[in-house]
Amino acid sequence: MAATIDFEAVSFAVVDDNANMRRLVCAILKSFGSREIYEAEDGANGLEIIQSFGPDIVITDWVMPILDGIEMVRLIRNPEGFRFPFVPVIMLTGHSERERVIQARDAGVHEFLCKPMSAQALYQRIQSILMRPRAFVRSASYFGPERRGIDCGEAAGGPVGIAAMGVAHDEADAVRI
Repeated sequence: MAATIDFEAVSFAVVDDNANMRRLVCAILKSFGSREIYEAEDGANGLEIIQSFGPDIVITDWVMPILDGIEMVRLIRNPEGFRFPFVPVIMLTGHSERERVIQARDAGVHEFLCKPMSAQALYQRIQSILMRPRAFVRSASYFGPERRGIDCGEAAGGPVGIAAMGVAHDEADAVRI
């Protein structure tokens, strides 16, 4: 029997410059049972919200004004300068090119989802973060969750290779990093 998530006990920060996308993600999280959801329209505001409220999971877009999602993640992953450097991050973006997935992984993103995404794909990424947490590692050039190889990533339904990335934008693109 699969473990269930008590979403009432999990808080989220949803960071996206598109108000409609924020509303959609928040509606999905509420349908899961989440009650504590903070919203931000750019990475700078997202950092303020994360610093103020310390959410359990951050869901962020990549391309945003002022401070984009990758820049925000790099600032979060500074244990000497950021209050919550271990917060799990899900990158939710329309940019699924292989180089982007690698860049997100190298910045310290836990999970990567392509827009448009399904509620099931989002649930699976949250479940992965909560039920199979990864240790954090520190090296001279990286601080973040233990990396997984891109070639052995998984989609919502099973293994996916590099060639499948960036081809379609559905839940099969829910690439694990």
